[in-house]
Amino acid sequence: MAEESCLFCKLVKKKSPVSCFYEDERTMAFLATRPISEGHALVIPRKHFETIYDLPDEDIVHLFKIVKKVAFAVKKTVDAGGISIMQHNGKATGQHIFHVHVIPRYEEQEMPISKRLHEVDRANLDEVADKIREHM
Repeated sequence: MAEESCLFCKLVKKKSPVSCFYEDERTMAFLATRPISEGHALVIPRKHFETIYDLPDEDIVHLFKIVKKVAFAVKKTVDAGGISIMQHNGKATGQHIFHVHVIPRYEEQEMPISKRLHEVDRANLDEVADKIREHM
């Protein structure tokens, strides 16, 4: 996605409405317009990156320090029982630009995907772990 047409780049430049509650020279945090729950926030780098693979390590470190601060503030603000941190990469996940979700959670509240999860055989898990290890 080109920076000119990127919604997040427009938000950073204040060319689109945004309910921003945190900004610094490298990051920005604001409320999601289609929240899973009240207080659902997004944390983004101010520079345009398509995926997590594109972010320099020092930017990821800074961004996740802010994610931690946002998680604490959101949890306290909406009196959530917990916080889910989610980040997706690539079109197959429905993401077209890098961002991190900070989602307040409550007792008995399931994430929509959790109903579709099932336990996998340990041998299969070990086989996949071995293959991943080759790329580390």
